Amino acid sequence: MLLLGILLSSCSVARFVPEDEHLLEKVSIVSDSSSVKTGALQGYVRQHPNSKWFNIFKVPLLPYALSSTDSAKKVNKFLWRIGEKPVLEDTVLTERCRNDIQSAVRNLGYLEADVTVERRYHKHKVDVKYRINPRERYKVGLIERDIRDAGLDSLLRRSEDASLLSEGMDFDVNVLNNERSRINAIIMNNGYYRFNREFIRFEADTTEAGRQAWLKLVVDPYRSFSGVVSPHVQYRVKSVNYDLAGSQSTLRKGVLDRVNHIECGKLYSEQDVQTTYSALGGLDAVLGSTIQFQPDAVDSTLLDANISITTNKPNSINAEVEGTNSAGDLGAALSVAYQNRNLFRGSEVLGLKLRGAFEAIKGLDGYDDQNYIEYSTELSLKFPDFIFPFLSKSFRRLSKATSEVSLMYDSQDRPEFHRRVVSGVWRYRWVGRNDRFHHRIDLIDLNYVYMPWISETFKKDYLDDPTSRNAILRYNYENLFIMKMGYNFSYSTMASGLTSTYGTNAYSIRFGLETAGNLLRGISSLSRGDKNSDGHYTVFDVAYAEYAKLDFDFSKSFKINERNSLALHFGLGVAIPYGNSNILPYEKRYFSGGANSVRGWSVRELGPGKFRGTDGRIDFINQTGDMKLDMNLEYRTHLFWKIDGAVFLDAGNVWTLRNYEDQPGGQFTFNTFWKEIAAAYGLGLRLNFNYFILRLDGGVKAINPAYDDVKHHYPIIHPNLKRDFSFHFAVGLPF
Repeated sequence: MLLLGILLSSCSVARFVPEDEHLLEKVSIVSDSSSVKTGALQGYVRQHPNSKWFNIFKVPLLPYALSSTDSAKKVNKFLWRIGEKPVLEDTVLTERCRNDIQSAVRNLGYLEADVTVERRYHKHKVDVKYRINPRERYKVGLIERDIRDAGLDSLLRRSEDASLLSEGMDFDVNVLNNERSRINAIIMNNGYYRFNREFIRFEADTTEAGRQAWLKLVVDPYRSFSGVVSPHVQYRVKSVNYDLAGSQSTLRKGVLDRVNHIECGKLYSEQDVQTTYSALGGLDAVLGSTIQFQPDAVDSTLLDANISITTNKPNSINAEVEGTNSAGDLGAALSVAYQNRNLFRGSEVLGLKLRGAFEAIKGLDGYDDQNYIEYSTELSLKFPDFIFPFLSKSFRRLSKATSEVSLMYDSQDRPEFHRRVVSGVWRYRWVGRNDRFHHRIDLIDLNYVYMPWISETFKKDYLDDPTSRNAILRYNYENLFIMKMGYNFSYSTMASGLTSTYGTNAYSIRFGLETAGNLLRGISSLSRGDKNSDGHYTVFDVAYAEYAKLDFDFSKSFKINERNSLALHFGLGVAIPYGNSNILPYEKRYFSGGANSVRGWSVRELGPGKFRGTDGRIDFINQTGDMKLDMNLEYRTHLFWKIDGAVFLDAGNVWTLRNYEDQPGGQFTFNTFWKEIAAAYGLGLRLNFNYFILRLDGGVKAINPAYDDVKHHYPIIHPNLKRDFSFHFAVGLPF
């Protein structure tokens, strides 16, 4: 019915098209020469046809098409409000667009280019095509310099090798503008406080034969408001003054000196000003800042830098209430967090978080207590500096870094067991100067897992009975000590924010490396430390884990137009247990399925390999692995209002690197793994508020490696929604 309505709308919308006007059906830009790339010119189009879902169906136009032209009827007003008004060609905007495209092409060096408009009419519709005839491109001929200031002339000659211009290059106004910005940055970073790019201009003479443009770089002298011409003045910083405006707490001067890059005695530098702004913005205690310069009353070539800082409220308390539903078991949780943003007057952040949770568990036979209770305490302290010996002062000043330490205690009481977890972390985070490179080092991360009580029923069913003993399960219900180190790196060309992959051509890369137990192994070997009955080295009678883990993740988005984009994702992770460990700790194992993986399966329902779970009570342990592969392709489109849609294809699985008896068919082998890649497809709806996204995805199994027979192995041919459909609710994009 929807598709029929869409087809009918193309005819019924004609009543809204006045005589001698036309519905804009298609807009395109073509070039008579392949040297002109039309994709970069799409931004100059001033009128676009009515929007299409998935770039195919004009669904937003449908409500308008179903209405009549009678504005007195309420139903028509309603349909007009929810629908999209038909876009009629505006010939004035078309001509402006033609001029804009022509100017843009001429700025690329095709100074004799012409752009014409071609229209193709069919009934009440029109296709508009902008045709570019670029002709021959001009080259840069002789380059002259006319710098009417001796000081600037000497300064710029020292950077001539970095110039973006050279004789014989293609003439391009965009390159001239970039060169103008480069010259302006050099001058303003060398003391010329009152300089700006308006003093820089290029003159081009295109009368020479052979389609050449002779360029002249002109840097004008300083001109006062009264018209007096004089050389540009070079300024130095005389003093730096801090003013903590309206603060309820103060910041130590030493902290401000560390983040301030404007130094007394140095030449004024615009780069130092911007770096100082960025460094101040990285302090949690700072709400905002303003930097102003005042010429000295005695020596006008000296500047007083006045830095005004508005500090944040030092203390805050937040509370969160959660409702949970785990396979029909209802529960609730309450967390309270306290934060002090300026603990030692150096923008140190102290955090304290308390959390309690309760869940009423049903249907567990043989257990006395049917409830789940958890409470945890976390204490953290973050320093706005790279606290590490032997680091140079310049490195610490240039890196926007934090040092963090945290301690956490978590207590879980389930009907089957009681678990206690104590952890402590010391880590560093820092970003590159362009904010695209992010680094994190976990210098030391300690985790101690203690099992004070396990019910007799659970022991009998899964841990002690030789006929039902599960090695993976047993390993994860023993006391365990993990001492790990790790490094994580990420790079992104995307803008910050959850919606950054919409309508952009961007990509991101993430890489992580983690190792555990190496230091303890070295100490144990040298000291001939104690071993337990399984032959594993221990610390305080507790075996410690040894493993190495490597993760790689790549995401890329392709902009189709303002309403449609294509996003792809590839993720690979491998973790190898060794030495003291035959099995990875559960928290370090990979799982597949869920809202951010292969969406035809729920979380921890897929794999490893072609393994199929048989015991729903422990499959969350068995359906994990040592290796993970994720591949995702998603077409994203804007539907209407705040609603976006998506069509996706997912593929992937997890595998074990060893042949575990309790996970038959789960081991990775190069000659069979490709047969065990699961696939799913589906549709998604996203409520997009720009600052956050609520996501609903429905995935359907397409290829299920857990089965060998055709009917179950290829559910895409024999679909059964009750069996093959999974629904996911999440916040944010999947990748």
